[in-house]
Amino acid sequence: MIEIQETSWYSDRLGREMPVKRYGTKGKPCLVIPSQDGKHNDFESFGMVEACRPFIENGRLQLFCVDTIDAETWSCTWKNPRDRIFLHEKWMQYLFCEVLPFMKQAAPGQLSMTMGCSMGAFHAANLFFRFPDQFDATICLSGVYDGRLIGVSNIAELNAQIQQGYMDDLVYLNSPYHCLQHMPEDHPYMALYRRSHMYFCVGQGAWEDELLADTRKLDSVLKAKGIPAFVDYWGYDVSHDWCWWQKQAAYFLGKIL
Repeated sequence: MIEIQETSWYSDRLGREMPVKRYGTKGKPCLVIPSQDGKHNDFESFGMVEACRPFIENGRLQLFCVDTIDAETWSCTWKNPRDRIFLHEKWMQYLFCEVLPFMKQAAPGQLSMTMGCSMGAFHAANLFFRFPDQFDATICLSGVYDGRLIGVSNIAELNAQIQQGYMDDLVYLNSPYHCLQHMPEDHPYMALYRRSHMYFCVGQGAWEDELLADTRKLDSVLKAKGIPAFVDYWGYDVSHDWCWWQKQAAYFLGKIL
């Protein structure tokens, strides 16, 4: 049986009440970011907690699930991109300055990991690459890793539109692809990346085409930098859907835990 705890607090950074749902009380703490516009209940609602059940019940994993504010940032395509990325950065600071200390208090003495699917994979990768002194593992499933996504209005034309996408200092900061591409070899983060466990996965079936191309782009940068990430391309029957993410999450958790 999985022990579930739910809490919330008012975040001054975001000006609202923000909930956190915890599954399990022992094991490696994992910050879970839901898919686009998602909420803290989504991992449970779409079968992901059930997929993680063996690891949680065996005391090897605990999940901390949060709300996104994507509907006001990445999904809000009618809004000025600077305003959107500025609000997104406030959410990132909420995670780093509020949620992460909460996780550390609940699971002292351990480095955390991140996990997410689709847009959640972007957020999971972004957190991991920005704060590698706090996270030593990530599982990113069917994600986009180029921060110029903020300027894309149609995901079906992602790779065509992203080349003309909006870029500024905050977009760059929140773009794993660009930060890695330009990171010097002597940057202290490089050693932290190389001691970590990174798993990126994407299918080659329905609704994965644009994500597949972007994953290949990140894969090429990681290889060029000598960062030993595991990037896995699943079959042509593997679609952009929860049933596959359930299988992938369980598989890659088995590699880490």
